[in-house]
Amino acid sequence: MRAALAAALPLAVPSLAHGRAPAPLVVGGLPVTCNLTLPVTCMAKAASLRQGGGQPVGFEYAKYSGWAEIKESLMTGRIQAAYMLAPLVMDLVDYRIPLKIVSLGHRSGAVIMVHANSAYRKFSDLRGKLIAIPSRFAVDYLFLRKMLASAGMTAKDIEIIEMPPPDMPAALYTRTIDAYCTGEPFGAAAQRAGYARPLAMTRDQWRNYICCVLTVREDLIRDHRPVVQDLVNYVQAAGSWLDAGAANRDKAVRIAARREFFNQDPKILRFVMDNPEDRVTYGDLRMLRAEFDDLMKLSLEARTLKRPVAFERYVDESFVKNLKPVAIAP
Repeated sequence: MRAALAAALPLAVPSLAHGRAPAPLVVGGLPVTCNLTLPVTCMAKAASLRQGGGQPVGFEYAKYSGWAEIKESLMTGRIQAAYMLAPLVMDLVDYRIPLKIVSLGHRSGAVIMVHANSAYRKFSDLRGKLIAIPSRFAVDYLFLRKMLASAGMTAKDIEIIEMPPPDMPAALYTRTIDAYCTGEPFGAAAQRAGYARPLAMTRDQWRNYICCVLTVREDLIRDHRPVVQDLVNYVQAAGSWLDAGAANRDKAVRIAARREFFNQDPKILRFVMDNPEDRVTYGDLRMLRAEFDDLMKLSLEARTLKRPVAFERYVDESFVKNLKPVAIAP
């Protein structure tokens, strides 16, 4: 596997070529509310470019259907920046893929959903039941394991199946699964439809939860550091803007629902923003070593990581430490 990953590296082609009019930096993401700062960032940067201010390079959102596709695109250099699962970045760096986490993307946002008519009232009621997760690299899986530990259970006390999050609400509706653990808006979609309810939410059980992180290739940092700094400036500012008030969140919903971004029903996205308001939060995007250490410890216990990876190998804090204010007026 290491040889195959190393062979992919020469395929990397910088998306920003010297001597040409600057092309937009393509940033990959999933249509999930954990990635909501990305559409806001793209629109705010476009507004700034129209006014002729700041760095001349824009940002373009590239929608992916799953983490595996984003991973492959980053590995081969087809894209040089993306929102990624933090444990997956740790694992790729362990295999010498030249990536760095440069910002968080959100806080909280994962839920464990059960059928509205089920008898499950506490987590221990799920003993022996079939629970869907997006991936064993997903932090949702680590959330599930934390809930198991709090109930005095282990992964052996339940059945786990990996499933794409868009398929989870239908699987719960047909009782193909007993519960699912994932990020939004796939919990809210079933809840709003009336056939599901949350059994546990990270907002209540894991307040410093981090999952999706802004990740860039090291060659982008080396060759276009001002562009990376500008991207981090906008992502961090978008997070503060989103948490500044309901009017901003409502505008973000309208942006994200558009075809070029999430292409989703704005009513479902709005439900996530309002039920409750801190179901997903964005204002505190600090990168704290202790929180990443905790995430790594959980990943090692879950055996999704084979060995510890030094913080400095997969995180570049310099951009967050050198933040510059930018206007968010999407």
